[in-house]
Amino acid sequence: MAKSHTPHVHTHPEDETAALRLRMRKIVGQLQGVERMLEADRDCAEVLTQIISARRGLKSLSEKLIQSHLHHCIDEAATKLSEG
Repeated sequence: MAKSHTPHVHTHPEDETAALRLRMRKIVGQLQGVERMLEADRDCAEVLTQIISARRGLKSLSEKLIQSHLHHCIDEAATKLSEG
């Protein structure tokens, strides 16, 4: 039988969440720009430059999420375990 899993519930600071959402909106805008460039049959080098920029944005977002996870999720869980 499978064990039931209770999700870890926590909140992140509002300013951090807002910054992550802003990063995500920028990435979405970049990808929409790539789509428009493809529709307009823009030069491949220009399109690739925008794709590279979007990939860098995604990499940066993922790195921020990893840092947040380490700080808020793992550190807090470790603290609770040591207090318990």
